[in-house]
Amino acid sequence: MLSGSAQPAPAGVKGFDANTVITSDQAQSFWDAGFRFALRYVGRTQMASHDLTAAEAEMLLSKGFGVMPVQHVLGGEWMATGDLGTEYGANAATFCQQIGFPPGVNVWLDLESVSTQASESDVSAYCHNWYAQVAGAGYVPGVYIGWQPGLTGQQLYDLPFSHYWAAYNVDGVSTPHPRGYQLVQSSGSGRVGSLDTDVYDVDTTHVDAEGGQVLWLKQ
Repeated sequence: MLSGSAQPAPAGVKGFDANTVITSDQAQSFWDAGFRFALRYVGRTQMASHDLTAAEAEMLLSKGFGVMPVQHVLGGEWMATGDLGTEYGANAATFCQQIGFPPGVNVWLDLESVSTQASESDVSAYCHNWYAQVAGAGYVPGVYIGWQPGLTGQQLYDLPFSHYWAAYNVDGVSTPHPRGYQLVQSSGSGRVGSLDTDVYDVDTTHVDAEGGQVLWLKQ
């Protein structure tokens, strides 16, 4: 099991998400630049070499970062189905357990680039089933809302999630009112150590309109 515990994140903290392995030197550069948490990826069907490992997570935790996992989304426009939500949600839970995340931490679903041919009921079933698998493993599901999530803000709010993360390119129609967001993403704000802005995004924590906060793993 990874060290640390699930803790609520205060508002106004800057962190990053990245789809690349973060070395100890790069982590130190992020820390020196004022970043205090990291979101790293797990797979849909299998883990890749650039995905999060227990060793990387433990290194980040040891340097003081809060850490959370997010699952990769399919590339291109994709068809959401209930069966796919069950499969990917079960895998997200398994991979997080294998890395060593304890219960109570936010595990994030990446909802974006959904095919316009997917019905609202299919997208909703995908999200509900993913949520059930991740919550059933003891984690607290969250959802990242990106471009073309396949649901309106009201439909997103009606999902069982209580933790929402706004992508840098989300539109106002997709904002889950009245709750709003606990994480807000923006594009990279300059080179950090050896990493260019196209390698990472900046994220800032918020307390949402219903008093909800991000739940990260932290020592």
